[in-house]
Amino acid sequence: MKPLLELNGIAIPLEGRNIDTDQIIPARFLKKKRGEYADYLFYDLRFDNAHQPRRDFILNQPVFEHASILVCDENFGCGSSREAAVYAMVDFGIQAILAPSFGDIFYNNCLKNGVLPIVLPADTLQSLRHGLLHSSQTHAQKLDSSADLHIAIDLKNRQISSTHFKEVLQFEIDAFWQECLIKGVDEIALTLGYSDQIRAFEDQHKKQQPWLAP
Repeated sequence: MKPLLELNGIAIPLEGRNIDTDQIIPARFLKKKRGEYADYLFYDLRFDNAHQPRRDFILNQPVFEHASILVCDENFGCGSSREAAVYAMVDFGIQAILAPSFGDIFYNNCLKNGVLPIVLPADTLQSLRHGLLHSSQTHAQKLDSSADLHIAIDLKNRQISSTHFKEVLQFEIDAFWQECLIKGVDEIALTLGYSDQIRAFEDQHKKQQPWLAP
């Protein structure tokens, strides 16, 4: 996992409520290895029956080629518990996902794999998606810079800023997972990082209560 302290990246406005994990990564691709999932993210939405890119699907638009943020609708990542749905996000380059709500298991899988899931009000994200879509169209026509496609996320201060917001937005995240993401570790690695303190506590505990030691 890569440490995530600040992120300033292109954001993809993805429409559709209740996008489930089978749409994110179809079941027939679940046996791929880590690092091989990028081409299969949203496969049935991105490609037609002849395996050619669908021009009308948002991820296939050139302006979003290097995007690192998804802006989604309600109940994103619902459905089965397949962790490969998050592997596909990571392999594609997605580092943060904004949505009004998430499937519970998908949300936790994001945190465990270095992807930041952010919950914001539905009307705020709807307005943001519309703004990003308009900006992508004008950018494609070379009428605007790509600045309006970017979102800046400050994980340390739990803030989000964009040209589409009138002010900086605050978001909530559990302090434990905030620390994990900033350090780029999962819960096991974070715990092991306190090995010296754990050993010191155990040694002191044995001195104070030696009769409890095996």
